[in-house]
Amino acid sequence: MKLTFRPVELHLAHTWTLSRTSGANVSKGVLVELASADGTVGVGEAAPTSRYRETIETVQAFLRKVDARGLSFNDVEGSMAYLDTISPHDMSAKCAVNLALLDGAAKRAKRPIYDFIGLGFHENQHVSSFTIGIDKPDVMRGKAVEAEAFPVLKIKVGVADDKANLKAVREAAPTKPLRVDANEGWKTKEQALEAIGWLAQDGNIQFIEQPMPASISTRDWAWLKERSPLPIFGDESYHLANDIAQTAECFHGVNVKLVKTGGITGGLAALQAAKKAGLKTMIGCMIETSILISAAAHLAELCDYLDLDGNVLITDDPYLGVANNRGVLSFAAAPEKSGLRVTARATGLAD
Repeated sequence: MKLTFRPVELHLAHTWTLSRTSGANVSKGVLVELASADGTVGVGEAAPTSRYRETIETVQAFLRKVDARGLSFNDVEGSMAYLDTISPHDMSAKCAVNLALLDGAAKRAKRPIYDFIGLGFHENQHVSSFTIGIDKPDVMRGKAVEAEAFPVLKIKVGVADDKANLKAVREAAPTKPLRVDANEGWKTKEQALEAIGWLAQDGNIQFIEQPMPASISTRDWAWLKERSPLPIFGDESYHLANDIAQTAECFHGVNVKLVKTGGITGGLAALQAAKKAGLKTMIGCMIETSILISAAAHLAELCDYLDLDGNVLITDDPYLGVANNRGVLSFAAAPEKSGLRVTARATGLAD
């Protein structure tokens, strides 16, 4: 087995701002290829975030430690166990390798990953939200106008101008379903409850993600969950399946991301655990290419909600994979029929 990787810069269509970060126009990731002696090639992607103390440098440092002889398309579970011996952390880097392993394994089986893992994929049924980052109210209004084709919007909150921003978005999309993401923006349970209270007055907000920091006590989260007029979804608070007992006390639902779970294998387990606990499920993303977005879409059958728009927020996606047709995800036109069902627009890692 041969492991190769390279960093990639992805350019955003609009400046990207969250409650905890300043505006960005470029997102950096790492693309991975695993090639076996029989010519099978699997691809993967890491989308590290500073929130979890990961960068493209830490991803590449982890990948340099990987002995490709410890990896096998025939033993994905054993390969992931080997990666855990290198580091208990570095989940984004492990995600990239996991995707490449499953891509190769499913290609050998001549099946798409969603069939390889027994889920399937129903066309024309999986609707993703489209995310509008924090900006000045008039800019957010303009973004909402541009996103007219998307049936569900997600807006970022957690700053002083939240009310003006929501008003501006509603001027452009007065009746469209909204999802709200605070990215840990409110620091106390009382502040969060007050903010959720006025958000609920909108009447067409489906839920709110991560209103408080993940470090807030379980007791305070449970207090907020009991009183919140909107369902609360855990994102930064929920990473792996073994987090589920505490998570179920604190949230009505979860947002699973492959870069937190270490890939499709961990994402599958995290979603199954959440559903077993009676929680609503969503799969989300960072700013990503069609590799990671397609990988997440292979788990769509386990999800009540999708937030897989990272590849439509950028202008230079180097891959083709799952399509986003006015918010509806589809593999129907994907030229690759097996594995992740992604294809390089040019020559992949050789570019």
